[in-house]
Amino acid sequence: MELNREHFRAIIFHNFRRGLSRQECFDELNSLYSDKAPSYSTVKNWYNEFNRGRCSIQDESRAGRPKSVVVPEKINAVRELIKQDRHVTYREIEASLDISMTSINKILHEHLSVKKICSRWIPHNLTNAQKKARVDWCKEMLEKYIQGTSKAVYNIYTGDESWIYAYEPETKQQSTVWVFQDEAKPTKVVRGRSTSKQMIACFFGINGHVATVALEQRRTVNSEWYTTICLPEVIGEIRKKQKNRRIILHHDNASSHTSTQTKAFLTERKIELMDVCFNFTTTMSLSNIPLVSPHVKMMKVTPELSSPSLDFYLMLMSELGSKDTLNLRQPPLYGTTVFDRTRSDHNPYRVLNLNCIS
Repeated sequence: MELNREHFRAIIFHNFRRGLSRQECFDELNSLYSDKAPSYSTVKNWYNEFNRGRCSIQDESRAGRPKSVVVPEKINAVRELIKQDRHVTYREIEASLDISMTSINKILHEHLSVKKICSRWIPHNLTNAQKKARVDWCKEMLEKYIQGTSKAVYNIYTGDESWIYAYEPETKQQSTVWVFQDEAKPTKVVRGRSTSKQMIACFFGINGHVATVALEQRRTVNSEWYTTICLPEVIGEIRKKQKNRRIILHHDNASSHTSTQTKAFLTERKIELMDVCFNFTTTMSLSNIPLVSPHVKMMKVTPELSSPSLDFYLMLMSELGSKDTLNLRQPPLYGTTVFDRTRSDHNPYRVLNLNCIS
């Protein structure tokens, strides 16, 4: 039979009543049970207890913290703290409720089944009415262009302006390196984007890149530039391949795109404007779909290139515009979840354009 603490205490009490000294009791226990016998200090402490009149060999009840604090009261308290502050941390919960990190972790994950996640990025915080208007407009366009099977989609061209930086810092994925066990972890200095940048306007059709127009230094994007430099160059590129084809232009509602001068120019050139839902923001242009930025990051130049010329940017964009690099017939670069039509908080117009060009 395996002897427990209470059994040894009973033997010590028996030897105490027999009149044995502390040392004699310890020697007897040690000779009978060797390494399983209690220590001399234990024998001494119990002799002192019995001398003070104690007769019980069981542990006395003691006030203090229970063995486990994972009780309904604490679980509810943690739940209320989370409801009051969704950013509450482990240390704040520990300080407020005086419970250990281990208990907090158990309450959070095993009892409350909560997890801390980052907010999902959406382009704009839209109202329900704006979301409904976008969805209705997309359905209308899908019906108009027969789910993208209509030949009219070959006449649609879209474009927008964007800043291209000479240098962008490496992403975490790009800066990953293989490290052996005995090597120190690599470090890198935080770098910002380069101050050298170029405004360009890119235009695309169903077959890919059509034209890239760079904004000259110290000029701004306005109706004058848009109608005398940008659009004439784009239309010229389109007419090189299709002289008489109908052109349907889609662009956002920036001031340079909706001005009287721009409308008059398009009317004169017999360029049709694609119907636009007017509570759409400038993010609704197809050219805002992330087709170019991943390629720009892959092709970024070194920071030593302090002041790239205009020719450099045009060369860069011509490479991006090649069919091998950018093809609108290919699936979306960022996966189908970005363009989920069932989720009204996503950009439904992007779904429309991808349906029309797929």
